[in-house]
Amino acid sequence: MDWIQTNVGIIKALHIIFMVSWFAGLFYIVRLFIYHVEANGKEDPEKSILSKQFSIMERRLWWVITTPAMVLTVLFGVLMIIAFPDYLKQVYMHLKLAFVVLLLVYHFICQKIYFDLRANRFFWGSGALRVWNEVATLMLVIIVFIIVLKDSLNWVYATIGFFAVALLLMLAIKMYQAIRKKDDQVKISEEKENK
Repeated sequence: MDWIQTNVGIIKALHIIFMVSWFAGLFYIVRLFIYHVEANGKEDPEKSILSKQFSIMERRLWWVITTPAMVLTVLFGVLMIIAFPDYLKQVYMHLKLAFVVLLLVYHFICQKIYFDLRANRFFWGSGALRVWNEVATLMLVIIVFIIVLKDSLNWVYATIGFFAVALLLMLAIKMYQAIRKKDDQVKISEEKENK
């Protein structure tokens, strides 16, 4: 216990470093899932080459970076709570921990998607995965605002801001899908002209 309290700065720094690594892994793994799902729609040999490559990248990212970072983030967070048990008396900490639990649920849903793709089971489309990818972004925004603003947080404005960010993300996804669809149509017409 004394060791924890005398090294709390190092523990906090490590908690933040591994949290950043965890989020980076979550952001990137879903992008890989999107590319993997899209590769499944291609013809062989391109499909098998891309699927094999994405499987390798997903495995390495998941087991070498994302999951260890999650474990270490939680470990160093628990050590900080052991050093400062009064944190658990604060409302903001209860909110943060609730969202961390939701983030853990998100992590394990991503792991299920990973296992499904590894077994060639494609339950998610690339559009659904693009929306799913933004859930981690929203979690990051919420958790950081809770920690930075703590008890001074005005929950009315925070709630409005959260939904505004979610709405902007949804609009951005829709715009991206429309642009991509238009680009795909242009490519198809160019291919027809070239034949």
